Amino acid sequence: MYFVKVYVTYKESVLDPQGEAVKGAVHRLGYTEVEDIRIGKYFEIKIAKSDRPVEEMIEEVCDKLLANVNMETYRYEIQTLEEA
Repeated sequence: MYFVKVYVTYKESVLDPQGEAVKGAVHRLGYTEVEDIRIGKYFEIKIAKSDRPVEEMIEEVCDKLLANVNMETYRYEIQTLEEA
């Protein structure tokens, strides 16, 4: 079994209005040293072992559903879980 963590964020060239709003709030709290905040999405996915490569499946799921590839980028981490 695999445990996959997927992180989706806006591309650097895309304005992140939520991140800008949070940055403004952080500045109002007095943390003016904070230069940038980007908001994203986080997913945890468990995948049963199969003949198909897990990387291929995750790429397809991200491209088709989890990320808007025109505006967002993603990265993932794959862990192998020991079965009990």
